[in-house]
Amino acid sequence: MDNRAIAHLLRETADLMEIAGEDVFRTRSYRKAADAVEGCPAPMASMAAEPQRILQLPGIGKGMLANIQEILRDGQLHLHQELLRKYRPGMLELLNIQGLGPKTIALIWEKFQVASVDEVEQLAKEGKLRDLPRMGAKAEEKILRGIQSYRSVSGRFLRSEAEAIAEAILATLRPLPGVSSALAAGSLRRGKETVGDIDLLVSGPELPSGGQHVVEAFLRFPAIVETLVSGPNKVSIRLHRGPQVDLRLLPESSAGAALQYFTGSKEHNVALRQRALRRGMTLNEYGLFRLRDGAAAGEPGELVAARTEEEIYAALDLTCIPPELREDCGELEAAATGQLPDLIRADQIRGDIHMHTVETDGRATIEEMAAAARERGYEYIAITDHSQALAMANGLNEERALAHLQRIRAAESRLRQQSNWENFRIFSGIEVDILADGHLDLDSEVLAQLDIVIASVHSRFDQEAESMTARLLRAVEHPCVRLLGHPTGRLLLRREPYAFDVEAVVKACARHGVAMELNASPERLDLKDQHLRLCRQHGVKIIINTDAHHPRHLDNIRFGIATARRGWLTAGDVLNTRSAADLERALRPRS
Repeated sequence: MDNRAIAHLLRETADLMEIAGEDVFRTRSYRKAADAVEGCPAPMASMAAEPQRILQLPGIGKGMLANIQEILRDGQLHLHQELLRKYRPGMLELLNIQGLGPKTIALIWEKFQVASVDEVEQLAKEGKLRDLPRMGAKAEEKILRGIQSYRSVSGRFLRSEAEAIAEAILATLRPLPGVSSALAAGSLRRGKETVGDIDLLVSGPELPSGGQHVVEAFLRFPAIVETLVSGPNKVSIRLHRGPQVDLRLLPESSAGAALQYFTGSKEHNVALRQRALRRGMTLNEYGLFRLRDGAAAGEPGELVAARTEEEIYAALDLTCIPPELREDCGELEAAATGQLPDLIRADQIRGDIHMHTVETDGRATIEEMAAAARERGYEYIAITDHSQALAMANGLNEERALAHLQRIRAAESRLRQQSNWENFRIFSGIEVDILADGHLDLDSEVLAQLDIVIASVHSRFDQEAESMTARLLRAVEHPCVRLLGHPTGRLLLRREPYAFDVEAVVKACARHGVAMELNASPERLDLKDQHLRLCRQHGVKIIINTDAHHPRHLDNIRFGIATARRGWLTAGDVLNTRSAADLERALRPRS
């Protein structure tokens, strides 16, 4: 099991322990251990022979070491299995419902002995939950809305999870004899924020007929619970608590056509086929063919292109369209007239200005975050820890914020005395809470002393659209605010965006020179692609940040880049493609 899977198992155990009413400190120890395991750069499996190395991780004692060793040995944890037997697996599904935390689930179990989404929904519809302690009619309604929202996304997975699975499988297939290419297609290749299933394409000169060894390697992948299809050209599996994965074996000669076809989207492919038909051709997963007069229906004509996507698009008088744009949203028209945008690339990002340190809820120091950014080739960062309203994150009050400001500047001064650090900038900043009435969580006199002020909503997501809009507009008008953080508040597959007038807020940002964040955290990817196009339309600049709480979170920038490309953004639309000095000038100056 990889580190992510071990951490997931430890967190699930902590959730079940909380439902069971276990000691809060013991429960917290499992969550801390999960953070340590997931943040460890070395695989636990490779450290198993040297347990002392595992004990050096923060929050890992001898008892937790024994748990990790058990997971590595057995693929499961006895305590986790014991709690699942007591409460049934459906209890874990309930934790995905907005409005249902472990304590509420424990109350429901104690009173009604139910542990499934359907059963809880029935209780809520019958008005039986509102009489529980700390509940009420509004909480009951929220649970029903949460169940409806959960059902709308059930069976989908975060892009980051799907990518990890796809890359793990492809890494085992690429070195196999006779494999010339092994790629992910489908919505994963198009950069969609969530994925329903995974499409993998493997091509080679002797495939598919000579691909039995590829199929066998694929079917040895861990965590397969069911083989759905097993044929010479296609194999489909379903993973434990994971998506369906479809593997297709292809000859090299038609690899480009298959890649184009299985990348999709359906709407894009329909529009492309219609364009082909208007030019006397037909397009499918085997290639682009010229129609022959008098040929029987479905009979292929002369092959025009099949080996590469570029050849196919060129034969249809189109510039090759990047996968992220293939949604039938005007990309064919732009490709036909040479007006496709030069989409932003990850190597154009020069800094990240939203990250947290150990001063609040981060896992690293200022210097450690700076070193990780410098290693990526960045020229600057901003340290933007939380403000006091976010008590659970140990947010900063005015006094601590000013002291932290001095530590940030001192850290920058120390680092810039080192070789090759002379021009590296560490902006002082904060992620300040937008309170329910639109006021900010810290005094303006303190905020004015900081280089970067990110204003974000972290509470009262249930406000009516009119109130939330007024709340955001008031924050945007504040003279210290430079950036609106994760502007819709969504958590993918967990929490819907809060209701507000997006266009009104975008226009206000344009008037006041406030940038909007594309939060690259794979759980957020906020803003989404449609909102990014709206920002571009109104001239609002975007900053792509990772909201990093650990140095390895900086790698999440790739998810933000994919979303930015889906939003048709170029480097010119994104402020952190600029130098530190240009970025500072572009952000609204402090009053």
